[in-house]
Amino acid sequence: MPTECLFCAIAADEKHAAIVFDSGDVLGFLDHRPLFKGHTLVIPRVHHVALPDLPADLLTAVFAAAQRLAALMPETLGAQGTFVAMNNIVSQSVPHVHVHVVPRTKGDGLRGFFWPRTRYDEAEAEQYAARLAAAWATD
Repeated sequence: MPTECLFCAIAADEKHAAIVFDSGDVLGFLDHRPLFKGHTLVIPRVHHVALPDLPADLLTAVFAAAQRLAALMPETLGAQGTFVAMNNIVSQSVPHVHVHVVPRTKGDGLRGFFWPRTRYDEAEAEQYAARLAAAWATD
C-alpha cells in the first residue's frame, strides 16, 4: 500500500472520510467535492491504479458494491437515478481505482463533461454518509 496514496490512507483509517460502507475488500466513502450530495467513491482496499490492473475477484466485488449503491441511492436520497463512472489514468485525480456513484435528478444541471462541484460542511457529510450507510446495512 503506497503511503502517499490518499485512498490507501482512507482505507487504512489514517485519513478521515465520511464512510458509506465497508465490506472488507471494498470501501465506499463520500467524495469530498461531490457533483451532487451523496456522490460516493467505491474503491478496493488494496492499491491498484487503473481498471486494467484490477484482479477479477476485486473487479466483481467493486462493481457489485457500485451496483448495490446505485440501487439504494434513488430512494435513500430522493434522486431519480444515478450516474456511475470511472476514469483510468486520464482525469483520474487519485491514482487508485475508484468508481463514482452519483445521485441524479432530471434537470440537475449535469451536462456533458463540464460538471459543477459543491462542498459539504463536516456535519452535513456525516449526515449523508449515515443515510446511505443505514440503507446499505438494511438492504
